[in-house]
Amino acid sequence: MWTILSGIFLGWSLGANDSANIFGTGVATGTVRYRTAILLTAFFVLVGAVLEGPKCMRTVGELSSVLPKEAFICALAAAVTMTLLTILAVPASASQAIVGAILGAGLISGTADFSQLYKIVVCWVFTPIAGITISYSLYRILYFLLQRSALGITTRNLIYSTGILVTGSYGAYCLGSNNVANVTGVYVGAGILTSETAALIGGLSIAFGVLTYSRKVMMTVGKGIVPLDPFSALIAVLAAALTLHIFTQIGVPVSSSQAVVGAIVGIGLVGDVRTVQFRMLMKISGGWIMTPLTAGILAYVPIRWIL
Repeated sequence: MWTILSGIFLGWSLGANDSANIFGTGVATGTVRYRTAILLTAFFVLVGAVLEGPKCMRTVGELSSVLPKEAFICALAAAVTMTLLTILAVPASASQAIVGAILGAGLISGTADFSQLYKIVVCWVFTPIAGITISYSLYRILYFLLQRSALGITTRNLIYSTGILVTGSYGAYCLGSNNVANVTGVYVGAGILTSETAALIGGLSIAFGVLTYSRKVMMTVGKGIVPLDPFSALIAVLAAALTLHIFTQIGVPVSSSQAVVGAIVGIGLVGDVRTVQFRMLMKISGGWIMTPLTAGILAYVPIRWIL
């Protein structure tokens, strides 16, 4: 069972990095306390992983037929990639990391399933587009309704703060249900774990990462792309959560960072596009490109020259 240790490491790094995509906007705007955010995220990530996580396990497991030792290296390569980007405070994609690592291993054995890769890459492309579209639409609709209401500023602030807690909890649930396959799905494909056991172990490791090392990336997501007010933060979290949940039902793990960055950009487009920090956006986009390449190389080299 030592082979799953790298998966636990990957789960920790995913929790440390991608939890920022859930409450980063709320914490950065002061709507939610950091401690409250990480406790809610850790709990609902685990719930989502256990209840709906197995839906995406098959997609990751069928990317390539890997041996137990290869599964260990794939998860380790993805975890190292995620950890490096977390240290750099760049939102990263665990989905891209593990897929890149599995394909790196599959190229050596000749077992890479490129039909599954095509399905995943198409979903990657549509993830930020969905985030932009949903957040733009939600902002327009809900802002119009609020403007027509007679609610006072105190009542509105209460709605924003409560809404962030509710939508953030839902977002954490969606993160667990969609992304736990990135953590332990490779072990299901290797025949080491069942989908249910993999979901539980993956969920616990993600929750641990949330609790121990998530503040740094949270500030990048919350403040670095577009200046947000509490209402905008609420819309961003809800749009990202809906995006993740849609792809969970399709059975494809996608990038939560792409979903939330797309959602934040959609909000920026509602107002003045000049408020979008394109330099930060380019830094994040560069991380998305480097993630699968780095993980693929880190998996390919040891399998090619050591195993």
